[in-house]
Amino acid sequence: MRLLLISNSTNPGEAYLDYPKYNIKEFLGEKPIEALFIPYAAVTFSYDEYEKKVNERFKEIGHSVVSIHHYDDPVKAVEEAEAIVVGGGNTWKLVRMLRDNKIIELISKRVKQGVPYIGWSAGSNVACPTLRTTNDMPIIDPKGFDVANLVPFQINPHYLDTHPENHGGETREDRIREFITENQDIYVVGLREGSMLNLEGDDLKLIGKKTARIFKYGEEPRELKIGDDFSFLLKK
Repeated sequence: MRLLLISNSTNPGEAYLDYPKYNIKEFLGEKPIEALFIPYAAVTFSYDEYEKKVNERFKEIGHSVVSIHHYDDPVKAVEEAEAIVVGGGNTWKLVRMLRDNKIIELISKRVKQGVPYIGWSAGSNVACPTLRTTNDMPIIDPKGFDVANLVPFQINPHYLDTHPENHGGETREDRIREFITENQDIYVVGLREGSMLNLEGDDLKLIGKKTARIFKYGEEPRELKIGDDFSFLLKK
């Protein structure tokens, strides 16, 4: 499999998808690819707007996207895709739409056959076994928490270390510790903004300037950096 799982689309003060665009270019290669774009995580703006925004950045690097909402048959669109790109937004809405259109398992099948997969934020969440480490409010019933299961670990995108002043609620680490207490056999990767995970076959590596925080029940959280061994995350 070939996966590029990105924490966030945009760093403060930058254009949309600007910071990861050259990583996307390297991942897709020099040959122009028209990727299938899945915009279902969009809630407060249209799929056409989302497609346009993503396409502008992809064209800068010699590629393009076409959104699945233009197809009469979403299943056929996935079956014929030469690459699959899943954008961020609300993970619950994304999963509901993927399920309603009967393409979660098909995406998993196609990517496991070698079709490149790029996701950011919610799009990274759905590459995991379940959506349950998303940060998003459950605005809609997803009709099930299981997703594409392309990797055997969970990702928490936009991972934050800070506890806002005068905030009495749980930190992100508190939330993840709750998850691993109830799911003791699975790792969670706290993927900080500006970073991404790249899987090429059996080679999993971190890209970006920040470390990733790794959580597992019964273990102290650990920080891994670029060049460290992430292969243990792939063991089931």
